[in-house]
Amino acid sequence: MRANLIAGLDIGTANTCVVIGEVANDLRRPGLTILGVGQARSGGLRGDLVTNIEEITESVRASMKEAELMAGVSVDRVYAGIGGDHVRASRSMGVVAIAEDEIAQDDIDRVHVVARAVALPPDREMIHAIPQEYRVDHQRGIKDPVGMQAVRLEAEVFLVTCQITASANICKAVNRAGYRVQELVLEPLAGARAVLTEDEKEVGVAMIEIGAATTDVAAYYEGKVQHVSILPFGGATLTADLVRGLSVPFSEAHKVKEHFGVALAHLVDPRETVPLPGPVPGQSRRVARELIAHVIEQRLDEVFGIVQGELQGAGLDHLGAGIVLTGGGAALPGIVDLAQQVFASPVRLGVPSEGLSGLADSVHRPRFAVAAGLALWGADKFTETGRGASTVTSGVFTKLGTWLKEFF
Repeated sequence: MRANLIAGLDIGTANTCVVIGEVANDLRRPGLTILGVGQARSGGLRGDLVTNIEEITESVRASMKEAELMAGVSVDRVYAGIGGDHVRASRSMGVVAIAEDEIAQDDIDRVHVVARAVALPPDREMIHAIPQEYRVDHQRGIKDPVGMQAVRLEAEVFLVTCQITASANICKAVNRAGYRVQELVLEPLAGARAVLTEDEKEVGVAMIEIGAATTDVAAYYEGKVQHVSILPFGGATLTADLVRGLSVPFSEAHKVKEHFGVALAHLVDPRETVPLPGPVPGQSRRVARELIAHVIEQRLDEVFGIVQGELQGAGLDHLGAGIVLTGGGAALPGIVDLAQQVFASPVRLGVPSEGLSGLADSVHRPRFAVAAGLALWGADKFTETGRGASTVTSGVFTKLGTWLKEFF
């Protein structure tokens, strides 16, 4: 019986990725042992919103089965990511008086309830209320106030809300695939959990996760989430630019981007050409690879400029640890160099690694940042509370559970 299995499910516009891991029993060195990884082409999504329940259900089922087969176990619940431009993030303050001379856990719970007590429209729900810091009698920067003498306790909480229909459709698709959503997690926060270190969060860092439909930004300073945004630009935007610039179908433009795309035009030999379909079926033509690179570079430069404006507007234009790029779109050659030119800051490629063992090399790629981060998020919750993990046997019971899911 394995009682500490965690599954992270990233339902992306292009791919659905799954990471299954086992929480380490050693509380002194908490971590996650990767047991299985799965991925499948996504369908039924437009942007980050579900448009076809059946298609996305099949994507979830296929990716989960692949991960379970690799892991040799079956899980019954997942930590699923949620994103999209319908997500809103804000800060809230809660204040309570301390009845006794010393702050107790009950006081912490009360101040959290007060901070979360914000009015929401009927079509929105809260998915996160993350404590940022506490203030004891106006003294700031306190991480754990339990046991301190005080008469007043304040809590700063980072709130994230989303559309009820968006979260309900994700849960419904996962349920139809035969699983249960343990918790919905904001994708930028999950990605940051996988690729950012605590030291980087303390001195200031921004993670930019380039997905197919969106570019997610999560900025940290002094160990706290300072800014989160989801921009409606991603890898599909680059592909659409190539469709117009090269006059080719979307599928051909995607292949061109995957095989010949470069983020900086000067990295390409001006004499190099690539084959493209001609105007008549059966014919072909050759196009300078430098032209492809120019189209990609201009769009990425624009996207990075928008991100820079977001960070400056949030007062985060001087980040000590710089920028971390991740997501499937971050695999383009030259993208780190381009980002360094735009942000004039240190830039590195972010891949899941810290706190991971087992088949960690299977997720050592930018596209698995969110899925690995979701699994790590679940591992953190299990370590803190002892709840939220799957309790499933392996071997013959795994096969029986899988058969029952397929049958029903």
